[in-house]
Amino acid sequence: MNDKRLKVSEIEEFLEKHVEAVLSSRRTAKEPAELLFLMNKDEQDFAFKWIEIMASTNGEMAYQFASYVSQVLPVLGKEAVEEWAIQSLDIYDRVGLLPAIQQLKNIDHFSQIWKERKSGVYLQDKIRILEAFVQGLSGRSLKIEGAGETYTDSQCIYLPVLINQFQDIESNFTLYKAIVAHQWAQTRFGTWSISLTKELAHYKSLEKAFKIFHVLETIRLDACLARELPGLSREILRLLDKTSVDPFPETWKEWIGVLESPDASVKTSIHIISKVINDPIPKSRCYQGEIFPDRVEVVKALRVAKEKEEMQVALAQLMNQYKPSDVHSVEHRELLDIPFKLNKVTDEKAMDGFRYELFLDGQPIAPPEDVQQVMTSIIQDLSEIPEDYLVPAGEGRYAISEEDDQKKDTKEVKMGNQEKSFLYNEWDYKRQHFKKDWCVLRELEMHPWHSEFVNNTLKKYKGLIKNLRKTFEALRGEDKVLKRQYQGDDVDIDALVESYADTKSGLEMSEKLFIQLNRVERNIAVLLMVDMSGSTKGWINTAEREALVLLCETLESLGDRYSIYGFSGMTRKRCDIFKIKTFDEPYNKTIEARISGIEPQDYTRMGVAIRHLTYVLNQIDARTRLLITLSDGKPDDYDGYRGKYGIEDTRHALIEAKQQGIHPFCITIDREANDYIGHMYGAVNYAVVDDVRKLPLKVSDIYRKLTS
Repeated sequence: MNDKRLKVSEIEEFLEKHVEAVLSSRRTAKEPAELLFLMNKDEQDFAFKWIEIMASTNGEMAYQFASYVSQVLPVLGKEAVEEWAIQSLDIYDRVGLLPAIQQLKNIDHFSQIWKERKSGVYLQDKIRILEAFVQGLSGRSLKIEGAGETYTDSQCIYLPVLINQFQDIESNFTLYKAIVAHQWAQTRFGTWSISLTKELAHYKSLEKAFKIFHVLETIRLDACLARELPGLSREILRLLDKTSVDPFPETWKEWIGVLESPDASVKTSIHIISKVINDPIPKSRCYQGEIFPDRVEVVKALRVAKEKEEMQVALAQLMNQYKPSDVHSVEHRELLDIPFKLNKVTDEKAMDGFRYELFLDGQPIAPPEDVQQVMTSIIQDLSEIPEDYLVPAGEGRYAISEEDDQKKDTKEVKMGNQEKSFLYNEWDYKRQHFKKDWCVLRELEMHPWHSEFVNNTLKKYKGLIKNLRKTFEALRGEDKVLKRQYQGDDVDIDALVESYADTKSGLEMSEKLFIQLNRVERNIAVLLMVDMSGSTKGWINTAEREALVLLCETLESLGDRYSIYGFSGMTRKRCDIFKIKTFDEPYNKTIEARISGIEPQDYTRMGVAIRHLTYVLNQIDARTRLLITLSDGKPDDYDGYRGKYGIEDTRHALIEAKQQGIHPFCITIDREANDYIGHMYGAVNYAVVDDVRKLPLKVSDIYRKLTS
């Protein structure tokens, strides 16, 4: 008979297995409470924080997050869990609940992406920094976009969406900068000033000739960057130390010194190709990218035609400005009788060592900044400004194609004939991340109201307007005296005395003996952002409109470029911007009627309005750009956009504006504004007007102080 009794050791083994099974079951349980129970105190606090954030958006998402967080947190850590949660919330904001829950459940896929991202850098995270970086460089303004290939078409720089070549984020970001710098250098230092396809057409292997040319140009551009951006050049060298770079062939070494010379140009690289065509092609540098001459030539051909017309139209406008009595001669000038001339002048401060001076009938004139930018771009494409570019456009060619000028951001969506809609992010301070494409903003025309409001305002403040005009006229640019010039309006006595003394001592007499009066023009663009929320009824609305009338009247005498937009709305799905005066509209009866028609609307969702008007202001080329807000209170909206949430989103929108070179300022009549407005705008970027009746008097005075 077999003994059915269990031994003690067997009982212990059975209990151990049972306990392990219970614990394992608990670890894989689907109840969030049981999973969270197994976490330590620090992990629980972190999880509960994000459960609360999730719950403020959607209860089901909070439950799903709680169900899976214990699987992600021990493996990937807090930083990854935060990113996992943010991605899910972004998907919920943009697409809906089911895709967001799917994102939460797909832990393996997220884990794989996270490991790549741990050391890698995504373009979308750094694109603003890179755009600011390339805008700070000289030459043509270049856009940045993500693509599968790394190259430039001379109008846009295309970058990989992820760089994960090095083990640390800093090196990968430096690689992004190095790529951007090299693609910019191609446009700035003449790589595309020739037709590469034509220049290399005689080689049997055109593909090999292109590759050798690219390596040679990389050597030349490395030297250019070392001279112009030595700090970045040192960072690039450190990147090369981390990569396996093959030495150049012996036969290349004699040519490297030639390419690194300041006198080297793209033609130098073209010349050397035939000398090394039979040698092995050196391995590409990590920042080298690729070249596509055919793509460049298509973009360049379109740009050259457009910029020639822009140049000729600008010269025609300059001729009318400087020679109003001779307007009709523009149409009848013969090609050989060109009124405009360019003089190439040595300038050690310029990157190329020279600059161009523009003359109209022998008299020097100062071209506006936009004309200077067009000239710079033409020189980059053609290495010079051809003589036929200096023929002013005749009548009928003054308007550049509006189709080009009206190209908008990809955020813009047409809605009917009168409205345009834009999608903008909104900052959630609890998440410490954006809600993606959260706000829908409409751009509306302000309905004009033809009344006696403006005339009554002008009568009411007649004496004040007269004094304001005198004050503002004093802010106009004064003549700046430039001494020791080759030619000018008068003799520079000091220079003449010194030159005479030099002559007596046997030295050569200087030619810089003149004084030139150069008018320093104000280069300011101002956008006035007017609160049209329901709380501005009555006195406040009247005071706002009166303030705008006074400011417009005085700004017309000053000559600063300005625009006026109102803002209001209700919930994130209906944020409204009202166009009262755009930058290119003159101040006339229509604008007066729009100002008269300003009336209270709904709520005050300020963040999205600031982001949109920052976008508008960024389209204007000006040295100083101001965004001035007239408001009666703190941010507020029907759907929870109030309190700390609204204040933090507005503050973040203002920080974004500052990062883009825009100076925000707020004028408010909220007596309690000191409790929050300094946090939003900064200690010195706001003014509180304690009496609404003083608003029209104060606005012009504040503007004068801001811009003088």
